[in-house]
Order: sequence, then structure tokens, then C-alpha cells
Amino acid sequence: MRFQKYIAVLAVSTLSLTLDSCNESLDIPAQGALSDEVLATRSGVDALLNGAYAALDGQYNNGGALNLAGGNAWEASPSNWVYGSIAGGDAHKGSDGSDQPAIDAIAKFTADASNGYFNSKWRTLYEGVNRTNSVLRVLAQTTGITEAERTSFAAQARFLRGHYYFELKKMWNNVPWIDETVETAAAGFVPNNENIWPKIEADFKFAMDNLPATQAEIGRVNKWAAATYLAKTHLYQKEYAEAKPLFDQVINQGVTSNGLKYALVTKFHDNFNAATENNSESVFQIQMVANDGTNTIANANQGDMLNFPYGNSPFRCCGFFQPSHDLANSYRTDATGLPVVDSYNNNPIKNDQGVASSQPFTPDAGPVDPRIDWTIGRRGIPYLDWGNHPGADWVRSPGQTYAGPYSPKKNIYMQATQDLYADQHSWAPGTAINWNVIRFADVLLMAAEVEAQLGNLAQAQTYVNMVRTRAANPVNYVYTYTNPATPLAGYTSTPAANYKISVYPEGTFAQMGKEGALKAIYFERKLELAMEGHRFFDLVRWDIAEPTLNAYFNYEGTVTTDVRGGRFIKGINDYFPIPQRQLDLSRSGGNSVLTQNPGYN
Repeated sequence: MRFQKYIAVLAVSTLSLTLDSCNESLDIPAQGALSDEVLATRSGVDALLNGAYAALDGQYNNGGALNLAGGNAWEASPSNWVYGSIAGGDAHKGSDGSDQPAIDAIAKFTADASNGYFNSKWRTLYEGVNRTNSVLRVLAQTTGITEAERTSFAAQARFLRGHYYFELKKMWNNVPWIDETVETAAAGFVPNNENIWPKIEADFKFAMDNLPATQAEIGRVNKWAAATYLAKTHLYQKEYAEAKPLFDQVINQGVTSNGLKYALVTKFHDNFNAATENNSESVFQIQMVANDGTNTIANANQGDMLNFPYGNSPFRCCGFFQPSHDLANSYRTDATGLPVVDSYNNNPIKNDQGVASSQPFTPDAGPVDPRIDWTIGRRGIPYLDWGNHPGADWVRSPGQTYAGPYSPKKNIYMQATQDLYADQHSWAPGTAINWNVIRFADVLLMAAEVEAQLGNLAQAQTYVNMVRTRAANPVNYVYTYTNPATPLAGYTSTPAANYKISVYPEGTFAQMGKEGALKAIYFERKLELAMEGHRFFDLVRWDIAEPTLNAYFNYEGTVTTDVRGGRFIKGINDYFPIPQRQLDLSRSGGNSVLTQNPGYN
């Protein structure tokens, strides 16, 4: 089962926090809405729950490129490509300077509360909260269902609410907690002066205790997804002792919705291929589907519709989300196949910036981690099965100086299966590639971090080496084509680059000590989870965002123009500003009920 959108009004009006219209009266009754009493049946609650799942991708099925808040689809993408990856230095905005300049401000930490992207993300996440609250509110009135069904509905709804609030918390820190007990008319006037971590924990704990280990329908959350998210919640609060037993359970006992024990898939790219998703590595994925009969791409990863090579590429649009030089250089390895953690920018990956596609170019011959070529599109290397990346012809900005020479890769559909998994019902493509909120490699690296924090360095190294062993399997090398002009004809047995990667030798983490081991784990997360929306939030919770991002600006600004002038200030930029629109809407007696985050007043 892949959950579709349910756009009809279900049960109650939207929370005032998610509204934004010229009408300042926020308690207008919904026109034609079904009452709680009508929906208080098994089928009614199930429809509400499906609507809560549908809000995961934040997109609106109305034939346009909109999110649930009514803004541009990409402003509230669940992939957090703007807020997690671009703000974290994985990538540039891309395209050119005139298109979506609001992202450049976010990338350089010069954005203020009036930036419309923040309001779109806020409203979309609270729409998800509202839908989960509707499930719980109507469920309390529903009769004629078994207690097992009631518990299942509640556990799924509370998991989803936990997810939406986790996103809100890591974005803004100070956000109002609105649950099913809050009357709709009062929802817009709940202050944001409460630490909501305990309530997020309670939702995930309830879900963990009451969900089954497996689900018959793909897309529904299970016990182990809840346990993982609960552990992640503790990790974000630096509660390592509380997180460890939960990660232990998931790693040792967890099973997927298909009844398989969680495990790393053999092929790294299987996590980003619509034909091989919902696999043993999938802990929590947002389901996407292409060509669903709506003649839109709203269910087809619409939030990432800008993020394809442009120019003469076969993808039509739009040249955004270009991997950074800093990220590409991070995949440099030393002579033994280990990462060059502290000095990777001293030996940068050779690239074709400033070189026309008509001019000759030979790719870097030095040793690199093979994950570079499943993450970053670079000239002269096969771009999945589309042929060799041609370089400048696929980059939107002239001379490639604005955002560099690279293209994104993890969100790209395969040429051979595009009829099934690409969706062309819009001016930019959609895809059926699911979004990985949590995959098992992420679990192993979070668990490694916990073990290192608790002094268990050997176990931490074991988890990291599991991830590196998968990457080192030759099946994860990108191979050259038999004939680059006809890539679908197959590959040769010759690697496309000088791939060299190894595991950490026994005892390495113990020799490094705790701080060295943590540095290695942090870097492994950068390599493994690049372009997946994690980086900024990781840097903040590790308390290294200021030195890391300012070093990024200093280096990246020497090779591209878009991030020059960027500066991260600890104590201010750790969280984004509360959207000005929400401050205005929460005014009572002339004062805003919501308090702005420090440094944005």
C-alpha cells in the first residue's frame, strides 16, 4: 500500500497556525466539512489516518507545484534539501543567482523571519500535526471497533505526530505543542515557551509499545521505526544511556515491514532506486508514486522537482541542488583507503569548472571513496545509466562559477525504467523514489555515536566498519560503459575511477580516543548520508556548526560566488527564525503569543 493524498476536508478546520490568508478571522467554519460524528467509524478514522500519512510529503494535489501550505512545492520538501543539506554545506542552491534567491539567504545565514520558505515549512508541518490530532480526536468518539484497532490507529497517529514535531523542534527549537485536547479556536494562541522533547518522546514510546513488529501494508510504520525514532530523540538531547538499549534492540531484533531483519543492502544505490526501495535497509520511508492517474506530480516527490541537471540534459529542469566542492573533496582517501578527515580540501578532487563540454577533460586519477559516484554527478563519470556526465552542458550557470560543476545523483531516476518511475505531468519531473527519513546505515552510525559517547569505542568502530564494508564491496563501484554513446548496452568490468576504500583496522578507535573516534563517526555520516538532508542538523547537535560552516564558507567562497559573505553565528543560527507571519497571526492584545528565537528580533 502506498498512501495517496486525501485533500477533501476531513473532520475539522485547519489549525490557525497553518493558515495564511487575507482574512484575519481565523475561526471561520469549514464549508462542507464532515463532522466528527460522521467520521467516527472505522472507515472514517482510517481515512483520516491515511490523510495524516499523506501529509508526510507535504505536497498538494491540485495540478500545480504547491505544498500543503500553498507555497511552492520545494519550500517544504520533506527531504530538507534546503534546510539540512544546503544549509549544512553539502550543496549549493544551484541554478543561477536570479532564481529562488531566498535559498541563498538561508545558505549564508542571512535570512530573517520574513523569508517565505520558513513560513511554508512551518505551516506544512503543522498541517501534519493537525491531521494526526484529527485522528486522535475522532478516534475518541468512535465506537464499533476493536480495542486492537483503536490502539493501532492511535499508535500510528502518535508516531506521525512525533515525526512532525521532531521536524519542528530541530528546525526552530521553540515551537508550540498543540495536541488533540486543544480547541481549534485556541490553537493559534498557544505559546512556544515549553520544552516539547518529553512529549515527542511520549508519542514515540506509545507507538513503540503498541505497534506490531511488522505491517502487512507497505508504508505503515512499525514498532522498530518507533524505537529508532525514540532513540534518535534521546540522541538529540545527548541522553546516550537512554538511547543505547533502543538502538541495541533495533539492530539486534528489528525487522522490516516485509518481515526481514534490518540489514544494509548489498548495493548502496538500491536505497535510491524506485525499483529496489522498501528493502531491508528501510526503517522509515516516505512513499512516493509516479503516474498515479492525477495528471500531477504531487505524489511523485514534488518537493525535489527542481533538483535535476539542466541545460542539454534529458531531465528538462531545473539545475538546483548542486553538490559542493567541499563535499566532493571529502571523498578523497589516503593510500590505505581511509578518509582524509582533517585535510581533504588540501588535495581537492579534479573537476571541470570553467571547462566547456566541447573541450577535453580527464577525471581525477587519485584514490576516492566509491560513494562519491553514487552521490555526485561529475564530468566523465557515468551518470547512472544516462551516459557519462558531460559537464558544463548540464550546469545552468555560465562558467559554473556560481555554484560549481557538480550535479545531484541520489534523487535521479534510471533511464531504463523511466516509463515506470519518472513522472512528466509537470514542467519539471517527479519520481517514484521514496524518501529515506531513516535507513539502517543511519541507525548504525547513530548507534556508533552513542557507543563512542559512552566509551565503548570497539563497538563504535564495529558499526562504522559495517557501513564502510558495504561501500567497499566492488559491486558498489561505478563501472565504465561498454560504449559511452549507448550506456544501456551495459558496463565493462573497469571501474570508472580509482576507487580505494578500507575499514578501520582493529583498535583504531581505541588509539584515537573518544574525541578522535567521534570525529571519524561524524565524518562517516557526512560521506554516507550526504545530500540526504541531515548535515546541518547534525552539525548543530554536535556543537560544531560554527567552526565547520565558517571553514566551509572560507573555502567554498574561493571557488564559487554564491556563498561568499556567509557566516554562521553560534547562539543565533543554530535554529531558524520563527516565521514573521506566525508571530503576526498569534497576536493577542497587541502582543505576539509566540516568542522569536534569540538574535532574530
